[in-house]
Amino acid sequence: MADRPLVPAERVISEITIKALILGALLSAVLSAANAYIGLLVGLTVSASIPAAATSMGILRLFRRSTILENNMVQTAASAGESLAAGIIFTLPALVMMGAWAGYHWGTMALIGILGGVLGVAFTIPLRRALIVETELAFPEGMATAQVLKTGGIETDKDHPEYRPNAEAKRGFRVLLVAAGLGGLIKLLESGVGLLAGGVATTRHWLGGNWLFTGDITLSPALLGVGYIVGLNVAVLVFLGGVIGTIIGVPLNWLVNGDELMALAGVTGDMGSWSAQDWENLAGASWQQCRRIGVGAMMVGGVWSLITLARPLVEGVRASLHAHRQAKAGQVALRTEQDMPIPYVSLLVLLSAVPLYFIFLYALDGYPGRFWIAGIMSLLMLVLGFVFASVAGYMAGLVGSSNNPISGVTIATVIVSALILLQLMGNEGIAGKLGPIAVMYLAGMICSAAAIAGDNMQDLKCGHLLGATPWRQQVFQIIGVCAAAGAIPLVLSVLDQGYGIGRVSPVNPEATPLSAPQASLMRDLSTGIFGAGIEWNFIFIGFGLAVLLIVLDQIQKSRGAHFRFPVLAVAVGVYLPLGLSIPIFLGGLLAHWQQRRRAGRTGQGEEAGGDGLLLASGLITGEALMGVIVAILAVTAPGKVPYLGDVALAPWLGLAGLALCFLYLAKKG
Repeated sequence: MADRPLVPAERVISEITIKALILGALLSAVLSAANAYIGLLVGLTVSASIPAAATSMGILRLFRRSTILENNMVQTAASAGESLAAGIIFTLPALVMMGAWAGYHWGTMALIGILGGVLGVAFTIPLRRALIVETELAFPEGMATAQVLKTGGIETDKDHPEYRPNAEAKRGFRVLLVAAGLGGLIKLLESGVGLLAGGVATTRHWLGGNWLFTGDITLSPALLGVGYIVGLNVAVLVFLGGVIGTIIGVPLNWLVNGDELMALAGVTGDMGSWSAQDWENLAGASWQQCRRIGVGAMMVGGVWSLITLARPLVEGVRASLHAHRQAKAGQVALRTEQDMPIPYVSLLVLLSAVPLYFIFLYALDGYPGRFWIAGIMSLLMLVLGFVFASVAGYMAGLVGSSNNPISGVTIATVIVSALILLQLMGNEGIAGKLGPIAVMYLAGMICSAAAIAGDNMQDLKCGHLLGATPWRQQVFQIIGVCAAAGAIPLVLSVLDQGYGIGRVSPVNPEATPLSAPQASLMRDLSTGIFGAGIEWNFIFIGFGLAVLLIVLDQIQKSRGAHFRFPVLAVAVGVYLPLGLSIPIFLGGLLAHWQQRRRAGRTGQGEEAGGDGLLLASGLITGEALMGVIVAILAVTAPGKVPYLGDVALAPWLGLAGLALCFLYLAKKG
């Protein structure tokens, strides 16, 4: 049975307005910056729909008139920025890491983001009715955002004699701002001033040096927020991956491959003469090998995602085509069922093929057969882009945008396209250099399309519940894509100079680089397939781990269990430093505990509620935006911020800061 919209189809209220357009574009740029930072730090991104909705409600209430559908348009555009950031940061930094780009090219990156994002919107328009109206997919963020927006009422008119101020909209915005201020303050005291440590790490050797232990914790409020939002299941699996890769993998690898690790770490002499730095170098070399287990697990997980979604994808396309035939037969659609017309969508896709061709031509500059290879790459983008965008849209309905395995889709893209190009171009001479570059251009567009596709479906679900007009939301999604595509390259350039992205910063070598795990993986896969070589031993172990997780997941699925074993969550945990997974795990535990308490009080099950999501989103947004600001200061005004350097109590103060955020989230959430 279809959901009854809050605003009936026959009722017409303001949706597209100038203030909604401007606010949506601005929030898209700001939230794309925040998600770019957090995604490069930890390899996970979170949906920005709820903070965008709360911010929109808080700002639009300052105007004399506003509506719930205006607010919905703002969050639609704003959340597009967060999603496009994921598509770009998972892929395009690889081009800088592999030396293809000297820096982050604004024009090229903006064009890749716009093309991928617009096609992501276009590819999912035919699927809206099939996935949102005719199926029972959850679309959790879409439903949660609709509930947030409903608290603001349908219309606000301050000139109406019965107008009453909406205290809930004001309170939600204030909650978000306070949490963002706390997250930003701690980031400033850590990266900007140096009073707080950003992490605590230790390396120990036991049993006469035969057992090597290394461990750390990243003291980040934003990661608490990430864990709170993604929930206990994903948080546990990310932490499990960290345990496998670090706590278990590092010492076992040292036991088995000690001589090889000594050579890799440059450690010589007998064990009794080794310094603490030597042991740290050995632990680091062991971990670098063990993290390749995560690479193997990601590769299998990406392929498995496609296999499991083949049937639902075909059924969704069939249902969409059936709905289109009904429309052509003369059945007039209600306002709440009016998508962007299919002829316009088809024209948009066809017109996109022209810049697609020329951007691949640019990527392959210098290759003799680039004219026909660029044509093949354009065709691959349209075919694989539609398939993977459809997969992402369906997965968003199943598990939500924050848990959507976009990186798995991108891994599959890199492997398939690299193998095709390798057969067409070979890897001799310039082909071996340009092939991986062309693959990353394609991956950037497909990853952007898939990320936007999932977000578009979440927003359309929210609009479906509220009574929005679908084609208007689709237009605003494109506006959000364009705004974010212009901002993200500038943000990445600043972050690369301030911290370094997957490498040491060229202008600030003392800073701790952002890990950019997915982009590093994409670089290794594309260059490895084209002949740089892939070390397969640990990757094969990852294959085995992935198969085991898939079996466990299917067993849990057959039992109807809530706790599942998605491969990619564990794989990301293996690939990342253990310290990043610990605050994520703590955030997931806290969210689960609060849900259980709430369920005990209300007797209505473990439903999300309270201010927890707003607080978690605020911690993420505040830390991320302050991280960008600190990077700007490090680049534009080096030495002007009073950085304290080595403060003896910094680790303890950092732990205290994280504990403060945990307690704040526990009490106020």
